[in-house]
Amino acid sequence: MAAFEYVVLDAKGREKKGVTEGETPRQVRQQLRNQGLMPLSISEAAIKDKKQSTDEKKSAFRFQRGISATDLALFTRQLATLLSASLPLEESLAAVAQQTENPRIKSMIFSIRSKVLEGHTLASGLSDFPRAFPELYIATVSAGEETGYLEDILERLADYTENRQLMRQKVSMALLYPAILTIMAVVVVLGLMTYVVPQVVSVFDNINQELPALTTGMIATSDFLRSNGFYLIILLGLAISAFKGWQKNEKNRFRYHQFILKMTLIGKLSRSMNTARFARTLSILSSAGVPILDALRIAAEVVSNLPMRKAVLSASDKVREGSNVSDALEQSGLFPPMTIRLISSGESSGKMEDMLERAAVQQERELESMISLILGIFEPVLILVMGVVVLIIVLAILLPIFELNQLVS
Repeated sequence: MAAFEYVVLDAKGREKKGVTEGETPRQVRQQLRNQGLMPLSISEAAIKDKKQSTDEKKSAFRFQRGISATDLALFTRQLATLLSASLPLEESLAAVAQQTENPRIKSMIFSIRSKVLEGHTLASGLSDFPRAFPELYIATVSAGEETGYLEDILERLADYTENRQLMRQKVSMALLYPAILTIMAVVVVLGLMTYVVPQVVSVFDNINQELPALTTGMIATSDFLRSNGFYLIILLGLAISAFKGWQKNEKNRFRYHQFILKMTLIGKLSRSMNTARFARTLSILSSAGVPILDALRIAAEVVSNLPMRKAVLSASDKVREGSNVSDALEQSGLFPPMTIRLISSGESSGKMEDMLERAAVQQERELESMISLILGIFEPVLILVMGVVVLIIVLAILLPIFELNQLVS
């Protein structure tokens, strides 16, 4: 059976779109008519997505074209639950597709089910949609099918995607208040400098008196912003575009990522984030029975920092030559010592996936603590800076008034 996308008119004349299964377009058309619908168009759903580029692989657990990581986690959780209930794979896929309201996801699931019905594996069907299912996901599912623990592997994948989404939401919510505070501070300062200051200072234009240096500087700054504000915005946009263009070169991006790692606080933040992602991914792949060399290669793709990614790939080469994973990673000097010790302990005890899981949890907790610390410092500093700027503006306005009062008295 194949998946077909259709456009129909219901009994009230309203146009509806959807996805269904059938052997031929003619059969699908008849099914729709039996439901009291008037078919307008029927077309076979796209079977394959375009191949994923290297840059697109960076967003490892994120659907493209508006399909979120939440949908991937939901799909994985539903499929794992149904398989755990001993439902056949094709029936589980059909049930998940029927519960999905998004036409694109429904079409995708039906296409995967069609391939499964043809005798292919689930991993083979998922590989037709590389933008939706990254290599990590497909490799883990393939290993689960080979070992016979597909439902357990899917449960772990669901936990992984949900935790990633939860972490992203926590970071977004934590950054929301500082972002709003920063925007409001910039807007208030610009409003004072471009509107309030000129209106107030215009009072002193007809006074033949030398203004205080602070007031003169404030007037000059205000005039500059009013005259060149538009050009400054354009210049800022060009600078951002130039920086993005500069980063498209992999060597430049590599140097930039090296610079980030050398920064005290931001570098530690980046190192913790990438280490947690790497350890979590390697843990899932190891528990699924993926060979360590393949697991390292796949796990390297989820590391966004290029020097750290290169270190993982270099470690993979050293492991191929007979080295331990912990020793190979330690030589790079980019991974936290605690993570290296946990991996070494896992290699010695034979509990590699458990130690990797602990390493991921430890790094995620450290990441949350660091984010809280940075935000805890940033908010009062921003308020303090905002207060100083407003104080300077107020003093620039009041100083000439104080001098006038002294002259009058």
